[in-house]
Amino acid sequence: MKALLLVGGKGTRLRPLTDRRPKPMVPIMGKPLLTRTLYVLKQHGIDEIVLSTCYKSDVIKSYFGDGSQLGLTIHYVDEDFPLGTGGAIKNSAKYFDDSFFVLNADILSNINFTEMLRFHRRKKADVTIAVTRVNDPSAYGVIEFDKDGYALSFREKPQKIISHFINAGVYIFEPGVLAKIPSGRAVSVEREVFPGLLESGRKIAVYKGCNYWMDIGTPEKYIKVHHDGFTGKLQLPEINFRQRSVYSRFNARISGSAILRGPVYLGKGVRIEEGAVVGPGVVIGDNGVIGSGCRVSRSVLWNNVNLTDGSKLTGCIVTDSCRIENISEYRHEIFTPDSTKNINPLAI
Repeated sequence: MKALLLVGGKGTRLRPLTDRRPKPMVPIMGKPLLTRTLYVLKQHGIDEIVLSTCYKSDVIKSYFGDGSQLGLTIHYVDEDFPLGTGGAIKNSAKYFDDSFFVLNADILSNINFTEMLRFHRRKKADVTIAVTRVNDPSAYGVIEFDKDGYALSFREKPQKIISHFINAGVYIFEPGVLAKIPSGRAVSVEREVFPGLLESGRKIAVYKGCNYWMDIGTPEKYIKVHHDGFTGKLQLPEINFRQRSVYSRFNARISGSAILRGPVYLGKGVRIEEGAVVGPGVVIGDNGVIGSGCRVSRSVLWNNVNLTDGSKLTGCIVTDSCRIENISEYRHEIFTPDSTKNINPLAI
């Protein structure tokens, strides 16, 4: 079984987290979002992956290589300019001669890919679209469907609510559909391909087996995803905070007078000095140093972050290799090696 992952977006709304890396490489509990997606796909028997890249593709290629370290085969298809969802699918057509998955690589969900494939085959559909229910669908692509589970219409960001089910960015395509997609230009599956298939009498099935879904589109949502990981709403295979409130990979050095208030995630080689208070709701990436007397809560720290003595962070995101030297209290800030930007993220 094969899957195409669309990883070419610039992640503009997630800046400055995406200034130095593409959005699928932003870490979720210590691992790139794309790594977490690939692990799940592999568990469902999908062992050949095509990555459609554009923005900072070298970061993705250097990290994953040919996929052999994950037990996968990975191919890369580069876009010279953004081709949209439909154009990226068409651009990768040579790799697909049987049913295949297509995923927007900036989402986390609990979709059961095995069950979705069974549903697709049972419906004898040309395309199956996973949907998720939201209270306010006005910012998304909305899908109307009949009682038998087949799509009737697609509307982007409707002003009037016609359905609470939105496109979750996970599809199954039959290879015959690829001939219906124009080549050599940007194409939207939502605005062009899917409506065109319906007009020509093709079947598009709607799969509703998605209870958790999050688009990692903004810093606020990035914070929210970690909150959901801590509470168990988002299930991460190797981490269960209901069984233990502090998850530590290994080699963490924690002073006897430091206090950890779970849930807390600690990467490799973390050092927490005397009198520091860490948690609740804190992620510290590999080789992080939390100085003496620091206070950190509801924050996500990436790799090689150094907080000097007495620093206080609440609701912050600190990216790779930052050193925070001022003895001050920071709330709702993003720290990067290049800039600091206030974002007022959601509290966790």
